[in-house]
This record gives sequence, C-alpha cells and structure tokens, in this order.
Amino acid sequence: MPAPRSTSCRASTAAGSGSRTRRPPTPAAAVRPSRCSVRDTGSGRAVSPRAALVYEHVAFDLDGTLIDSRADLTAAVNHVLRRLGLAELPPAILYRYVGDGARVLVERALGSDHQDRLAAGVEAFMAYYGAHLLDATRPYPGVEEALAALAARGVACSVLTNKPEAMSRAILEGLGLTARFVAVLGGDSLPVRKPDPAGLERLRALTATARERMLLVGDSGIDVRTARAGGVAFCGVAWGLAPEALEAAQPERIITHPRELVAVVEGGEFR
Repeated sequence: MPAPRSTSCRASTAAGSGSRTRRPPTPAAAVRPSRCSVRDTGSGRAVSPRAALVYEHVAFDLDGTLIDSRADLTAAVNHVLRRLGLAELPPAILYRYVGDGARVLVERALGSDHQDRLAAGVEAFMAYYGAHLLDATRPYPGVEEALAALAARGVACSVLTNKPEAMSRAILEGLGLTARFVAVLGGDSLPVRKPDPAGLERLRALTATARERMLLVGDSGIDVRTARAGGVAFCGVAWGLAPEALEAAQPERIITHPRELVAVVEGGEFR
C-alpha cells in the first residue's frame, strides 16, 4: 500500500522508553484494521503480511515533535529583543511561547508593555530566523527511524505546523526529511491555522483518508485541541517543548520515544 507522492500544499491547496495510556482511544476501537505486507526498513526485519494498520495517515506537528528547534528559535527571539533594546528571556520561558506561529511568539516575548514594536519585532525575527533555520536544529533521536518504519508499512505521513510553510519546507529539506511526507501545511498555507481543523481536513482530503484512520501527533495543547476539533485520534509526545501544557490538555495518549508510534499505528494501543 504505497504512500501518495509528495504534494505541494499551495498547489493542491496544500527520546526514553515506556508509554502511558490516559484513557482508551475512542475511534480506533471500532475500526477494522487494514492489511499490508512490507519490510521494516528501520530494523531490517520482515513485517507480517497480517500486520494491522489502525491508522493509515499520520499528521505530525513540527517543532517539538519531529525536530528540536529550541536553540535556533530562542536565539532568534533574543536577537530581536536585543535589537529592540529589551532584556533577553530565558529559554525555558520562550519554549512555552512556541506553537502559535512567529507573530504570536514575538508578541508573547515582547510582553504587554512593548506591543507598539510588534511589527518591527516580527520583521526582525523572520529575517534572522530565516537565515539561521538549521544552525542547531535536528530531528529528535528516533524520529528518522520511526518515519522509515511507518513508510515501510505504507503509512502516509504529513506535517501540520503553525510555522510558515516555506520555513518548514526549508528545514525538512535541509534535514533530508522531505521525501517522508506526502504534504506539508504551514501556518500560512490556509486562511486559518491550528487549532482550527481546516488543515487536518485538507490533509485528509489529499490522501482520501477516513477520519477514523487518521492520527495527529504533537507536543502541545494546541495539537490536542486541533485533533479534537477535527474528530481524529491524537498521540502526544513527552519530549516536546511544553510537556506540562500537554499534560494539562489531557490527551488520550502520550509516548516517550518515537519508536512507540509503530505500535500505536498498528494496534491503536501501546505494547
């Protein structure tokens, strides 16, 4: 069951071990698994012809889920603050501001007393960050292997992020991950962004995936709300930027290493 070719979203309108289950996943229980016969390119082992796929399309958040971009994001924000004559902020605070797009990130960093500098701040951030996207950004350990294992099983993977699409694509290309995804939707790809479910609906349509066969993977409360608004299953990742906020959103599942995604996709439950 080969995954569809990569699609431009504008053209087509487009680590640890162990795991926890917070409450039983609702859509997967009644889903009849599909079948595939493949080889696991991540481990080299043969995959059973009767391997079950509860989820056929996995949409990933980017920052804090697939990639560790903390150093580059915080460097860019603090560059802006220095340029505007303001005090830098500790990384731990800035991590909590990530997830709603560049404008909101800068807005939060400036604080209520300096919103008159927002336009200049966003412009400075985009210019600096655009030139330093890959200074320190790397995939989280295990992500590349997990993506390979999902591809081996014929699972379609996509990216749904609030980061601008061009920057997202540049990062994926620079990290050699572009070919793993059938589509990439950024925060500026559609008139609305997460937690609005329009992006999920666009991705589902691109791959003709039934709602109960789609899984959103992310690290934030925004991602949890997006999945719920779109009526698709959700899997949280414990290694992200704001684990406390993720816990507060009470996701159905949280995994602690990317390798656990295969178990989720194949059976809907952790093994």
